Amino acid sequence: MQETSDLLTIKEASDWATDYLGRPVTTSNIAYLIQYGRVKKFGENGSMQVALNDLKSYYKAFNGSREEYFKDKLGEELNWALSFEQYKEAETTKHIHRLHPYKGKFIPQLVEYFLDNHTDKFKTDTYFKKGDIVLDPFSGSGTTMVQACELGINAVGIDVSAFNSLIGNCKIIKYDIADLKNEINRITAVLENFIKNSNAVEFEEKLLIELNNFNNKYFPVPEYKYRLRNGEINEKKYGTEKEKEFLPIYESLIKKYDVKLRQDKNETFLDKWYSQHIRNEIDCIFEEIKKIKNAKTKKIVALILSRTIRSCRATTHADLATLLEPITTTYYCHKHGKMCKPLFSILKWWKTYSRDTVSRLLQFDKLRTDTFQLCLTGDSRIIDIYEEVRKKNANFGKILERQKIKGIFSSPPYVGLIDYHEQHAYAYDLLGFERNDELEIGPLFKGQKKDAQASYIQGISDVLLNCKKYLANNYDIFLVANDKYNTYPTIAEKAGMKIVNRFMRPVLNRSEKDKTAYSETIFHLKDK
Repeated sequence: MQETSDLLTIKEASDWATDYLGRPVTTSNIAYLIQYGRVKKFGENGSMQVALNDLKSYYKAFNGSREEYFKDKLGEELNWALSFEQYKEAETTKHIHRLHPYKGKFIPQLVEYFLDNHTDKFKTDTYFKKGDIVLDPFSGSGTTMVQACELGINAVGIDVSAFNSLIGNCKIIKYDIADLKNEINRITAVLENFIKNSNAVEFEEKLLIELNNFNNKYFPVPEYKYRLRNGEINEKKYGTEKEKEFLPIYESLIKKYDVKLRQDKNETFLDKWYSQHIRNEIDCIFEEIKKIKNAKTKKIVALILSRTIRSCRATTHADLATLLEPITTTYYCHKHGKMCKPLFSILKWWKTYSRDTVSRLLQFDKLRTDTFQLCLTGDSRIIDIYEEVRKKNANFGKILERQKIKGIFSSPPYVGLIDYHEQHAYAYDLLGFERNDELEIGPLFKGQKKDAQASYIQGISDVLLNCKKYLANNYDIFLVANDKYNTYPTIAEKAGMKIVNRFMRPVLNRSEKDKTAYSETIFHLKDK
């Protein structure tokens, strides 16, 4: 029996955790812990309480002991300030940084740390000032360009992936927001009319009712998740049992409403990973996007659709980032701890991401500076940066050639970790961009063996050698890498550079499954 003196209201729990951690913990944060079974709930809504001992157990790992654990495993030279543990996810994905999902991006606070003019006991010099030009030859989702814009620094990004370049450029374009809202509203009305009389709409409404009743009975929140976390339930066995139990209900609804789960073709990503009705809605919106006259508006609306269809693939919530096999039935969801379903319409996500995009663009408009940012599509090993920038923006091209690039801040791909084109296969199918998989450096499909490492070393050093031609004297290069194969000393040597400093950064893995201490190194390179 829990002593009442050990119970705290949600507000009291928020105050206690704030004092214990030395940083704000809101009542919403406490509610999240209850909802996901991190701490047990006592009482009902309006008089809900939590146990102080549960809070202490949960937050213990976040108060000093985590830093000690990381330094014990990785060494005292670890710069804990570069963990940025004080920032919530909403701050590390602030404004336009979350316009579109992207694997392997670094957080904006890391870029800002090296680009801004502050100094500390680790960063003893400033390397960039307002008006300088910074280069990111592996631009990815454009984080370096965005932070440069905030800080009054010009930036050039380069990426071999045409879709990555679209993401980066969409983030830094200045839009006519009124036109964007009008086009979103127009397309939304067309989509709503398109699905108005569809069997899939009524089918999904009935399915949601059945799922809600089933989940309330067998997966009550938050009791089920609390019992799960404390080992009282065998999740695999229980989840499988309930999947089988619900399946006849699902199949009867499919039959009743004559819902087509698969497309007739299976030739492309869009064929394989979307139900027929979802595919019809995607095609409906895409045809409307083609009608948009403003080129900038057209690009950002296409990105909204890409973000939408990524969330609507026929997969489980847990496998969204690492697709396994298309799923067409209801299933037990390990992520949410209940029975979930595939999607049968994109309308909800289209509306959500449309609103979110407009909001994030407006937030960034208040922070942007009057500087140039541009992402080029090309191979950083051979691209003529001056020529390509001139083609896109003559004024920026003149500035670039006059003052040259002050330095680089980039996170090159890791050896054998990600296939950068494949992660956005749906977007390539949708938008018709040409894929350049064969030009990726260190892609997943090449593995991590000696020949892959050698190819990686040559690729990164070739990029540095090419980019070096456009750098100012006394340049500074910062490359973020987890260099477990010790490739960067060789890369620096082959590029005619020297590593003058290493900044060790702890990467706080927030997943429940993996608590391994992990770090990245920010290599500071200069000319020999």
